[in-house]
Amino acid sequence: MSRTVTDLDAAVNEIADEMRRRPDRGEVAAYIPELARVDPGAFGLVVIAADGHVAAAGDCDTPFSIQSISKVFTLTLALGMVGDRLWRRVGREPSGSPFNSIVQLERERGVPRNPFINAGAIAVTDLILSGHQPREALGEILRFMQFLARDASITIDEAVAASEQRTGFRNIALANYMKSFGVVDNPVDYTLGVYFHHCAISMSCRQLATAGRFLAHSGRDPETGLSVVQVERARRINAVMLTCGHYDGSGEFAYRVGLPGKSGVGGGILAVAPGRGSIAVWSPGLDASGNSHLGRAALERLTKRLGWSIFGL
Repeated sequence: MSRTVTDLDAAVNEIADEMRRRPDRGEVAAYIPELARVDPGAFGLVVIAADGHVAAAGDCDTPFSIQSISKVFTLTLALGMVGDRLWRRVGREPSGSPFNSIVQLERERGVPRNPFINAGAIAVTDLILSGHQPREALGEILRFMQFLARDASITIDEAVAASEQRTGFRNIALANYMKSFGVVDNPVDYTLGVYFHHCAISMSCRQLATAGRFLAHSGRDPETGLSVVQVERARRINAVMLTCGHYDGSGEFAYRVGLPGKSGVGGGILAVAPGRGSIAVWSPGLDASGNSHLGRAALERLTKRLGWSIFGL
């Protein structure tokens, strides 16, 4: 076993052990009833290096609701369908506001600030839905995730999706407001049905790190050489992840971790170290911005130890 592999395994295991012992775990997303039931003591971490070596620790094979991390993959799909025309409907700037802000959407006349806040992801979902029935669009998203993760067992947690539909009043308001400006084309209940369900996709850290590998390797699967997206598009998706992937905590994440990443209120984070590896971490407790509290702390330790920050050592 090479020194590099040994160092990576040691780093992952030591960081996971440290995070499991920490008492400051944040708060689970209690506003979604199903997520309120998740064990706040859970912690998983997986790093897949460029050579395919997998370093894993903790609850790395426990499925969890990826929530907004799915927005990375719906953005990728939508760009593949309509190209840069997508940016006529959604911006690329950091929000500086909570992920479900209505005030910001009103100020900007129904055009979401970026594709990773809720309004932006609803607009992206609406583009994917166009020309399809909701079940067809959702199936396309799920198959894309299964393809990238090389795992057909990945499913949607129907209990989480139903929980979000019962309590998603602010998302309903956002979608209807965008509909009034023509940003949403399809019936609002159709678009939201697909949105709630793709946010309820359930994956483990191992599956998620595998699915994100193409973004760490210029849009290609490093093992098969298959191109998922063009090099330039992968770079741009990573850029939006860096600046917008953690809502109004994106600047703090870039400052402390130094990698493109996308969080979800299920407690997961997908992070990308270009040319080096893909990383998935899961700890259900959130900080005030809705990002995994210990997930970010673990990634900060990891990038410092490995020297993987895109800003240098």
